[in-house]
Amino acid sequence: MKSAAIFKAAAFTGAVFLLSGCRVGPNYKAPAVPAPPAYSEDGHNGNWASAKPADETDRGAWWTIYGDAELNDLEQRCANANQSIAAALHAYEQAHDLVRQNRSSLYPTVSIGASANRNRISATRPLRPSNAAQSYWDFLIPLNISWEPDLWGRVRRQIESSSASAQASAADLANTKLSLQGMLAVSFLQLRGVDLQAQLLRNTLDAYSQALKLTQDRFRGGLSTESDVEQATAQLEQTRAQLIDLGVGRAQLEHAIAVLVGVPATGFHIAEKPLSGEPPSIPTGIPSEVLQRRPDIAAAEKRVASANALIGVAKSAYFPTIILGASGSVESSQIDQLFNTGSTGWNAGPTANELLFDAGRRKAQVDQAIAQREQVTALYRDQVLSAFRDVEDQLSALRVLEDEATVQDRAVQAAKRSTELSTLRYKRGLVPYLEVLTNQTIELTNERAAAALVTERIVSSARLQIALGGGWNTSLLPQN
Repeated sequence: MKSAAIFKAAAFTGAVFLLSGCRVGPNYKAPAVPAPPAYSEDGHNGNWASAKPADETDRGAWWTIYGDAELNDLEQRCANANQSIAAALHAYEQAHDLVRQNRSSLYPTVSIGASANRNRISATRPLRPSNAAQSYWDFLIPLNISWEPDLWGRVRRQIESSSASAQASAADLANTKLSLQGMLAVSFLQLRGVDLQAQLLRNTLDAYSQALKLTQDRFRGGLSTESDVEQATAQLEQTRAQLIDLGVGRAQLEHAIAVLVGVPATGFHIAEKPLSGEPPSIPTGIPSEVLQRRPDIAAAEKRVASANALIGVAKSAYFPTIILGASGSVESSQIDQLFNTGSTGWNAGPTANELLFDAGRRKAQVDQAIAQREQVTALYRDQVLSAFRDVEDQLSALRVLEDEATVQDRAVQAAKRSTELSTLRYKRGLVPYLEVLTNQTIELTNERAAAALVTERIVSSARLQIALGGGWNTSLLPQN
């Protein structure tokens, strides 16, 4: 008899574990997203697609390609001290903790307690034995064990959902870092562009000061008019005002960078250093790689996986709930007899419960979970399309700006030559100073436009790196 009971118990336990291997609900499959074979703007200058990144470099530190030690230092400070990044990190930690909570549901719960009560029975209580004590102690130490086997996969689907959500949260953290560090890089490069404009204006002020001296000398020699002097003075002061005006934009960029690195804007300063050089070569790869390289796309895809698992959670409500439980205790009215053999008590056995009628509540929950999955799937596909657009936007910008810079450089050279010729003619008394003034104004306008294009092209290269994911990859997602 005893062996038969053991066999039945073993058979029941085996059946429970066998059934616990099933999971109701659809298994996840990543949504299909069509990707073009190549970018329409790819290879416009020969190096954007063919350049090979250095394997030994940290591809996550994409800003190092600009070779500015101060930018590298600021990016590190941003990663360590930015409060938005810190908030995103804590959001991931919460999501990871939720996975641990759901995983604990796979195991039995065990609890133990203790109580000591002094009781008094009413002397006039009905059916009270005449020889029963009116007052007594009740010492109790209960032990309870309860386990709900995951027969239909509800818990495992919850773990699957929360794990995917945690990975989405990790991708959100990576995307927050990419966005904020990208914003820092763009702001820093724009600030360097302002410094380039300031350098140009200072050089122009030197040239205008010499032009003013020339008109003053000619005026004293009777070869020029007072109007020429005033026009040269006005042009000099107007240019000086433009230089002062740059300080407003530069200060605002400094303040924005201060917030990004987690320090007060008061007293924060970045030394002046003009931007220079050409945009660096950046390998774009093929469009389908964007699906693995962009953390915002990874986050959207993991939310689809999370929503898909919740369908199984909702469907598991159609199946019975089975709980295996056991409890035992030692109880006595005398504490010195609490652990005697006769003071023990126990009970064990399964309980099952099946909901027979709920007026369509479970069906509505399943339909809601399916609709939620379709919603996040649509958002995921939209995110992918937006990513392709972001890359194409920056590739187009780089191509157009490169062509524009070539034309603008010719305009600058022509304007310089025109100014030189008109100045020479003015010195010989062949033309009024107004011609010199007009050509100088045209020259400065073209030089400032060329300087602005230098900044725009390098900033666009930074934005292209951000659009490509900044060196991030889905392999960096933690496995919860």
